[in-house]
Amino acid sequence: MKCLIIAAGQGSRLSSRGDSKPLVPLLGLSLIERVILTAKRCGLTDFYVVTGYNGDKVRDYLSRFSQSRNIHITHITNEEWERGNGISVLKAKKLLNENFILLMGDHIFGESILVRLKNERIADDEVMLAVDYNIKTNKLVDGNDVTRVLAEDNRILDIGKNIKNYNAYDTGIFLCSPALFSAIEESLHNEDDSLSGGIRVLANKGKAKAFAIKGDFWIDVDDEKTFKKAEKKLLDTLKKTSDGPISRYLNRPLSTRITRYLFLRTDITPSSVSFFSFILAMVGALFFFLGGYSNLVIGALLAHLSCVIDGCDGEIARLKFQVTEFGGWFDAVLDRYADAFLLFGLTYHVYLPNRDISALFIGFLAIIGTFMNSYTADKYDGLMKRRLKPGKFYFRLGRDVRMFIIFVGALLNQPLIVLVVIALLMNAENIRRIVVLYRNG
Repeated sequence: MKCLIIAAGQGSRLSSRGDSKPLVPLLGLSLIERVILTAKRCGLTDFYVVTGYNGDKVRDYLSRFSQSRNIHITHITNEEWERGNGISVLKAKKLLNENFILLMGDHIFGESILVRLKNERIADDEVMLAVDYNIKTNKLVDGNDVTRVLAEDNRILDIGKNIKNYNAYDTGIFLCSPALFSAIEESLHNEDDSLSGGIRVLANKGKAKAFAIKGDFWIDVDDEKTFKKAEKKLLDTLKKTSDGPISRYLNRPLSTRITRYLFLRTDITPSSVSFFSFILAMVGALFFFLGGYSNLVIGALLAHLSCVIDGCDGEIARLKFQVTEFGGWFDAVLDRYADAFLLFGLTYHVYLPNRDISALFIGFLAIIGTFMNSYTADKYDGLMKRRLKPGKFYFRLGRDVRMFIIFVGALLNQPLIVLVVIALLMNAENIRRIVVLYRNG
């Protein structure tokens, strides 16, 4: 399915962040890149982008972007960009003669909306608009500026910024038939050159359908206030249901700040961050081998910092649409090596002063428990995610807890107790997971 994106406006209310609104950076990507990559992840591959204000600059940028990401983009120029956004849609009339997705170049949204919408069915003379019925509690939307919708029985009855009677918001996400073009042309006869005018024409004919977004998010990034809301919302999406308690309440708030203010301002890749985290852990393990309290504390600090940085690679990958199966696997492999060296270094640190053989045995139990904890995580996480409602968390003891125990135990100069606690906790957690998986078939 083809995707039309209108990005011709000036966006004067965001001019402080750039002279071309589609190119305003939002957490490592421009607004227009974020819209296109979201649509691509939802299965769309053929893009038509309407540009107007500062068009040469935007088109040059998109041409480089299309080559780097291997995305097909057809440029459409709208010299009448100062008019309503319906004119931008009309510029694509000769290129789109089948059903297509229509998106706004400055609307950020959850993928599930588009995934479900593109699989809906519409007649040859209909359009379908994704609408948000959550008008009372939606904090992401400026209620005074949003386009309002009145819908009943999945049909749009009225639409516009100034209508008094409404029960939904226009998200700017459409599934369209080519009938939209003639509807906009008909709206022009009534001196209304907006996209909403065309939808209103179809609504009056009973040809405009409403599609409920069912709680997923969307936001029109139109000014400084909504820009900051978009940043916060995207950062909130980085939280994972599989985050352990330390990761959720301590590491993740730190890692998102590091990602936001440091890594997203560079071209560093997620795998490079994974390797940097690994190096920090290995240096920490080396300090454990050296012995002494000061080396123990330095090693623990590096280990915990490594664990925090380890969250950044995935955050970068998700925010910049660079998630790959290899990247996730590579990160997991490095984590296992780092865990092994850290725990072996800690074991040697305990063994060194008195040459106590029991330290080696306890260290072995900690290492094997840790490895089996990682091994059982895949099946356990898969089961819990299937059983859990979206956005909810489940109980999990994993790497974040281990690194925090090492950190606190080192500060207290209790490395033997650290090994004992890790050995007990990790093996007990493995047994618990076995029981949970067994009971669930």
